[in-house]
Amino acid sequence: MNARHHLRTAACALAFVLALSACGSSDDGSAAADDTSSENTQADAASGSDGTVTCGLGTGEAADGDPIVVGAIVGETGADDFSSSADAAAAYFDCVNANGGINGRPIEYLVEDDQWNPETAGQAAARLVEDEGVVAMIGGASFVECGVNAELYASSGVISVPGVGVPRQCFESANIAPINEGPRLSSLGAAQYAASELGATSFVCVALNIPGLGDWICDGVAEWADENGYTSVTQLIDPALPDPNAVALDAMSEGTDVILNTLPAGAATPVLAAAEQQDGAADIDWLGPTSLFDADFPDAIGPYWNERLHVQIELATLDSDGADNVHWLAVMDAYGSDDDPRDSFSQAGFLSAKFFTEALLSVDDPATIDRAVASETISGIVTESDLLCGTWYFGSGDQHNANHSGRIVVVNDGAYDALADCTPVDDPALAPILELESELGIG
Repeated sequence: MNARHHLRTAACALAFVLALSACGSSDDGSAAADDTSSENTQADAASGSDGTVTCGLGTGEAADGDPIVVGAIVGETGADDFSSSADAAAAYFDCVNANGGINGRPIEYLVEDDQWNPETAGQAAARLVEDEGVVAMIGGASFVECGVNAELYASSGVISVPGVGVPRQCFESANIAPINEGPRLSSLGAAQYAASELGATSFVCVALNIPGLGDWICDGVAEWADENGYTSVTQLIDPALPDPNAVALDAMSEGTDVILNTLPAGAATPVLAAAEQQDGAADIDWLGPTSLFDADFPDAIGPYWNERLHVQIELATLDSDGADNVHWLAVMDAYGSDDDPRDSFSQAGFLSAKFFTEALLSVDDPATIDRAVASETISGIVTESDLLCGTWYFGSGDQHNANHSGRIVVVNDGAYDALADCTPVDDPALAPILELESELGIG
């Protein structure tokens, strides 16, 4: 049985609802379990004896037991398509199901499209958590759903491991722990590279005016700049109908050293086209976070940006030769669609599904796996991957940001050139995370 991967769309409009629900917090469901690192679970095999791609148990036998229902929420239709994380998780779960499942039990994967609409995101989570009875939320990626649904996950004892966390609530909620760094840290990492390697002292931070997102990203840059004697100007733009010419011209008019374009790739592309018309990179360095790291993006923006657009990436380069990166690509080729993006967010969705699978394979009796067992087991994850710069763990408390180091690449000749390897991001807000890692002996 294969994982069922579908996208439900509600009948509500695609318009943004900017007043997001307040994020709830609870310590319920976040108690640590035994270490479920990859060393203590079934090895994840990249290929079987006949060269076929395998995952999980690697048996080559389809699982046919009682399904384990897992959910995800993505922002597929709306301002941009953020579904590649769940696409990769679905491909990985299909591979797991074709190779014995979770000790005989297949994963049934249900994916909902929130259309970038908070009301739709809340309805989707209610269906998955209350109606479908998911044991966990794995591999999602959304600009709005964490803020809307954090309280539901905590009150229902559901653990969420998004491949891609976007707004602040994804990183400051008891039951949510994303795989990625998040746009605040990724943008800060880009700014810090510009200061240390490009000599920048002044910044403009361009971000979407979504509560808990644009302000959170740019406040981090502004606070860091102020502490280091730099200047930073924040430019928040309406996500519904941004004018790319106005965005580019307003940012360039500040007379800055650096423009941090933190927009999703789909929204960033016309802004960069508008800047190109003004030769906007002649005297200004342009940088951005991982949202600008996509195999198709360099060709989309054109050769003007060769060696002119630097990007901080949260995972390994797409062509790295590490075991997990090679396995991710093989899984996507064997179980994904040719249309599924091979991007950083896809890598993150793959890892979310892989870590979840490894954790559940450590449960002695698969018949006992329900929401409570899944939550306890996921909460104890401490693991490694060549896709990451350091250890990933779920942790405890109301803040989760295990991934807080990144790499720097630059657009060049239709691709990206690697410039800097794993570099920790300096953000005072990480103090509780670093303290926890010290207690856990991580780092």
